[in-house]
Amino acid sequence: MELPFPGMDPYLELPALWPDVHARLISAMCDAIQEQLGPNYIALITPYIALENIEIAPARQVFVPDVGIVRDDAADAGAVATAITPAPLTIPAQITVPTRYARIEIRSVLQQTLITAIELLSPANKRAGADGADAYEKKRQELFASSVHLLEIDLLRAGVRPRLARPLPPTAYCALLSRASRRPLVEVWPIALSDPLPVLPVPLADPDPDVALDLGAVLRQVYRRAHYERVIDYRADPPPPPLTPEEAAWLDHHLRARGLR
Repeated sequence: MELPFPGMDPYLELPALWPDVHARLISAMCDAIQEQLGPNYIALITPYIALENIEIAPARQVFVPDVGIVRDDAADAGAVATAITPAPLTIPAQITVPTRYARIEIRSVLQQTLITAIELLSPANKRAGADGADAYEKKRQELFASSVHLLEIDLLRAGVRPRLARPLPPTAYCALLSRASRRPLVEVWPIALSDPLPVLPVPLADPDPDVALDLGAVLRQVYRRAHYERVIDYRADPPPPPLTPEEAAWLDHHLRARGLR
């Protein structure tokens, strides 16, 4: 099945699915960039670990109990049975687990100098607090103080957006490019839910020209190869946060037109 949206699929933001989506997108983006680089550059995937709250499917476990209950038939003969009220709901818990993510680094071959860093934001980067968005912002500021270009791609509607001097437009997704030679100015691509994903520039060292990252083509390739339609229920609402009324109406009409609702 082909990707059913013109741009980002909000169902790919499911917490249990996003780590796999992130890993596949990073790999595909790195390959797409590497194919365009000359002999002086190499694109590398650099992994890191983040703590994420992920809904874990229940697993069957075999264990030895610490406490045993032994039935005494003689004592039970005079007991009065009390009906137990069944729980009206069963909801999975959010489990905090170490999750593997990665970023892309473009380096010079000779000096192994970092030229460009590409971040595909994870929930950990956008989680409010000292160990989330604040820690990510500290890393951003370190890059801003250097000669490294920073391309940030945010395909998650939830969480804290990367900070700028003025508020970003209230769109579902965005991409940000901070060129070392143009700081403090940042190029911004606001992306609505109904928009195609842009072809982004990936800057290299002067005077070499940018290479192109076709984000939409990469996402379509990843979706097709991963067969995400097998685990996504398009009849349900997308994961939080809730869509705006306009977004919800557009999504419902779009999915009905494609026969997915």
